[in-house]
Parts: sequence; structure tokens; C-alpha cells
Amino acid sequence: MTVRDIASAIEAFAPLSVQEDWDNSGLCIGSPDQPVHGVLVGFDCTPQLVDEAVALGADMIVTHHPLIFHGLRTLCPDDPTGETVIKAVRAGIAVYAAHTNADKVPEGVSGAMARRLGLRSVRVLDPDAGGQTGLGAVGTLPEPMDAARFLAHVKSVFGLQVLRCSTPVDVPVSCVAVCGGSGSSLIGKARSAGAQAYLCGDISYHHFFTSKDFMVIDIGHFEGEVDIVDILFTLIRKKFPTFAVHASSALAAGNPVHYFI
Repeated sequence: MTVRDIASAIEAFAPLSVQEDWDNSGLCIGSPDQPVHGVLVGFDCTPQLVDEAVALGADMIVTHHPLIFHGLRTLCPDDPTGETVIKAVRAGIAVYAAHTNADKVPEGVSGAMARRLGLRSVRVLDPDAGGQTGLGAVGTLPEPMDAARFLAHVKSVFGLQVLRCSTPVDVPVSCVAVCGGSGSSLIGKARSAGAQAYLCGDISYHHFFTSKDFMVIDIGHFEGEVDIVDILFTLIRKKFPTFAVHASSALAAGNPVHYFI
């Protein structure tokens, strides 16, 4: 087994060609021809995740977020990214990311959010040319809910302790839009799609000023995207059923945002 074999399986699901122009999905550290004896799937590539890979004997890490977004001017162990790169290189571990390409396929991040909510007739919220891929998703609930019931539903299905919301709508919620991660740029698309509620992460203060028939709900960046770890893990294990594939055992602890209730 090689890095190329694992990458090809992931890219058959989420082609690199659909990633956003600013993204850095794909192989970050290592060679495509590097032999692989085990894979660890996580959310962010951190020093702790590299340590976990070493302990498991995994020589490839697959994450959602890319370890390197921009050019590195220095590699210093005092910096989290630098420490991670140094540890991975020293251990001979290849690092690969499936980011916006995994966001934009129907069975990826936003599709997983829609499935958690039980949405029906799901379509891409902001489609690419051709309409088969794109950012976000929009669909309808099995039955309309008032705002209080819908917000309780959101907290339940995503396992949230807390969420941030604009003024709850005073109309029934039947059409819902979602986007994993930072999704404020699609608020207008969600409204145009006829949604009464839009779920994403990283909403800023001014975006919470909405009309009475539309509300935005910030469930958190990690919380909206974390299902991709299980999706990638299942994909690799199904493609290579006798191969050593692991999902990070410290996934929840990897969320850098801490809540104090």
C-alpha cells in the first residue's frame, strides 16, 4: 500500500479539482510513492495527533483541515504548525487533507449536516458549474417546527451544550440551509433559497441582525464539520478492508474552542 493508493480512494469520493482556489487540500507532507502500513484519520493535524499516529504505528495521517495553508517562513517547534511538521517529518509520516473538496461533494460535510437534521429533498446551496458539487446544502424538514422546537432539535442531533442564534423566527421552520465551518458568506444564498433557518459556524456579530422570518444559527466550526472524520474513516476502511485504519481516539479533545456553561 502507498500514499497514492489512499489518496486515490479519497479523491474518487472528493476530487481535488473541486476544492476552492484558496485551499490546500491533498498531500502536504510525504511522497505519493511512500509505503503505508497504517492510517490515522483526524480533524486537525496537531502535535498530539502525530503522537497518536506514532503510538499506533500509523505512517499516514488523513485530516479534514490542511496542516499548511500558506507558505511557511520558518519551522520552529515553539509554533504549533512548525512542531507538527517537524514531528511528522522526523517520524516519516505522510500528511494528507481533504478540506473544501470534501465540503463540496453531496455526501461530504454539508450533506452530513443535512442528514443529522433529517432534511429531505436536499440540494446544493451554492452550486458549482454543473450543479453536482458546491458549498452548503438546503432541504426541508419532515414536518414544520416552531423556532423553540427546532432549536432544541438542533442541539439534540448535534450534541450541543450551547449554540448562538439570531432572534428566533415567528414563522414555522420548514426549509433549512446548512454549511459546515465558516459559512457567513452564504447567508444571502440561504435566504434566497427560501430557508427560515441557516446553520453554520463562525458567524460574526453583525450577521445576527436578521428579518423576523429568517434566523442564523452558529453551532460551531468543529461541531458542524466533525462528521467528516467518520466519513473518511469509513471510506478508507471499506476500500481497504484488511488494512489498518484508525479514527483518532481523542477527537472531541481536539476542538480548540472550549465552552464554559
